[in-house]
Parts: sequence; C-alpha cells; structure tokens
Amino acid sequence: MRKLVYLHDVVTLNLDETRCSGCGMCLQVCPHGVLAKHNGSVEIVNRDACMECGACAKNCPTAALSVKTGVGCATAVINYALGRNSSSCCCVIEPDAENSNQAPTQSSGCC
Repeated sequence: MRKLVYLHDVVTLNLDETRCSGCGMCLQVCPHGVLAKHNGSVEIVNRDACMECGACAKNCPTAALSVKTGVGCATAVINYALGRNSSSCCCVIEPDAENSNQAPTQSSGCC
C-alpha cells in the first residue's frame, strides 16, 4: 500500500496517551489515516501524513490530541516560494515497500 506523506518532520500533532480513552472518534474524522487503535487506545502510526486540519483534536472528548492547525501547509507554501520544493502541493504519495524504485508522486487538493 502506498503511503501519503504531508511534510517530513514538520507536523505538530501530539498525542497524550495518558488522556486517551480509546473512544476512536479521532479515527473517524482523520482524512489521512494518521492514527490507529491498538490495545484499547489510539496511537500515531503515520505522523508525516497529518495535514494538520485539527479535526482529531477538535473532536477528542478527553483533549488527548493537540495540533497547531495549518502549520504544515504554511511551511509547504513557504518552501515552494523559496525554491526548496518542486511543487506547491503539500502532499506526496510515497511508493510502497514492494515498489520502492518508484518515484514519489504528487497528490492534489490537500490544502
């Protein structure tokens, strides 16, 4: 399976496992599969796929999740303007492990 990547090592998403009740509300609202339920609580499984929309944090009844919404997208736009990225799109789709010789491809409509 190919993995969606938003921005490497920029995402501000944080999970306080001690506050997580395991309700799974965040799983229902996350559009990129950043979180997964494991052993009764939620864990971050693909941090770089987080587009920092804030839906998980807004819907978490125990305030276990926090994120600075919009930070990643702003970073992508600035990097593009400075010539650090080949595209202004925030997301790329990385090839799966079986096809690791494929180049990453751009995804549209993420911001």
